[in-house]
Amino acid sequence: MGKREKIESYSTLSASIDDMIVTVNSPSLDQKQCSFNLNLMESYTMKTVVITGSTRGIGFGMADAFLARGCAVMINGRLEQGVERAVEALRRRYPDHAVYGFSGDVRDSNRVEALWRQAEISFEKIDIWINNAGISGPQMKTWEISQAQAKEIVETDLLGVIYGSQIAMKGMMKQGFGSIYNMEGAGSDGRMHDGLIIYGMTKYGVSYFTKGLISEAAGSPVIVGSIRPGMVITDFILEQFEGRPEAWERAKRIFNIIADRVETVAPWIVDRILANEKNGTRISRSSRSRLFFRFITAPFRRRDLFEDESVS
Repeated sequence: MGKREKIESYSTLSASIDDMIVTVNSPSLDQKQCSFNLNLMESYTMKTVVITGSTRGIGFGMADAFLARGCAVMINGRLEQGVERAVEALRRRYPDHAVYGFSGDVRDSNRVEALWRQAEISFEKIDIWINNAGISGPQMKTWEISQAQAKEIVETDLLGVIYGSQIAMKGMMKQGFGSIYNMEGAGSDGRMHDGLIIYGMTKYGVSYFTKGLISEAAGSPVIVGSIRPGMVITDFILEQFEGRPEAWERAKRIFNIIADRVETVAPWIVDRILANEKNGTRISRSSRSRLFFRFITAPFRRRDLFEDESVS
């Protein structure tokens, strides 16, 4: 399977502007965000966090942000080499913080169970569990995707979330506290995205599953929520346009308006996870007012999210 045929993506990703237009409960002005973050710093206490699919992309960005706020983090990814690289990078940046790693494919419930046990050994308790691991697969027509690729997408993006939620829920019910967050993505709201139909179907399923889990968790000591980070620039964006320079130049203009970098989005999400005490909360980055403001001000401000990136 080639590089473009298997792309690990740990954020909400789509070239559709419509997918970004969702109704959310989040501040729309940068000033409000800064004030929110400053107020939160006074109430932070050290939390232990497990993030699946956190060796790169927004998963790695959230791990970095949690560590910056004094939390302890367990990194997870499919490959041992990728986990080791991520842990090493974070330990260099945060030498006095607790950061560990455990490799395991979320499609394997036994490995997910082992991840929980290893986190228990490392931290003694687990405050936050984030089901972030996911793959988009190649961006192509549904009938052009092999059955093996389709199976991998469905098992990773849907079964992985189910396994992680089941195992974390049982463990947190036993310990008497905890929070579980599931990463949504393009298709979560039911919008169609050509070339990403199977991926979108799984994310719609994740949304339905999470709503059900929220209902079932009501009255329990466990909080369940979801995350919609909006359009985030990761390797996925660049890799989808390899070999298509003209399409890239057209798309880049839109991305520079509606998208954000991982280092902007991840801390924003982490602040809200740490502050949340309510079951059923959806942490959503995009808002109509934010997008409207960006589009009307685009002609008057230069914004280049790709100044250090290139597509060949």
